[in-house]
Amino acid sequence: MKVLVPVKRVIDYNVKVRVKADGSGVDLANVKMSMNPFDEIAVEEAIRLREKGTVEEVVVVSIGVKQSQETLRTALAMGADRAILINASDDVHNDIEPLAVAKLLAAVVKEEEPDLVIAGKQAIDNDMNATGQMLSALLGWSQATFASELAIEGDSAVVTREVDGGLQTIKVKMPTIVTVDLRLNEPRYASLPNIMKAKKKPLEEKTPADYGVDVTARLSVVKTTEPPERSAGVMVESVEELIGKLKNEAGVI
Repeated sequence: MKVLVPVKRVIDYNVKVRVKADGSGVDLANVKMSMNPFDEIAVEEAIRLREKGTVEEVVVVSIGVKQSQETLRTALAMGADRAILINASDDVHNDIEPLAVAKLLAAVVKEEEPDLVIAGKQAIDNDMNATGQMLSALLGWSQATFASELAIEGDSAVVTREVDGGLQTIKVKMPTIVTVDLRLNEPRYASLPNIMKAKKKPLEEKTPADYGVDVTARLSVVKTTEPPERSAGVMVESVEELIGKLKNEAGVI
């Protein structure tokens, strides 16, 4: 059984994001980048399945700039077996849209023929939460989103999902797409020996043209602005005053 895990290079979650002076986007100059946290959880889950003997090979793939090699090496150091980089540096100057990513992943899936794709439910930079669902539609595979538990039973995957009303457990036929939530696991830290070993693991580099996919943007960013600063809290003397402020000032009731 083979598992494919897409990973994305994003601004590190500890970094305070800055907007460019002209409002054209987020300033990425001299900013620490790392693997998308949801993707890190997906990699960890795939490795755990291999450690249980359920999975034989874990392949990671990233789509973006050449520096995404660093993100792939991190996944390899965690325990993935090999990596594929689809270098789109010459095709786009901004983030690649979910549909283009899904089309590229669909092409990789047809080439690699995995039994399972485990992906993060969303990237923390654009919060699209769409790639996994689009990939499922393009392939005609079943899908299980927002997974907080995952178990493989024969040719099916049993997934516990986080939904508005609580938890929902479903059983889907493989091959399938699973997108993971934060509570699925806690990713391991890559040890120094494994980081060194990762440098020798295979990393194949391709381009969108190799898969015949056009990644030209269909959306344009009109303007990017920072959120307003939160105002300081206030003390109220009574419940009536609190209700009055919530109703008349905050407008939430």
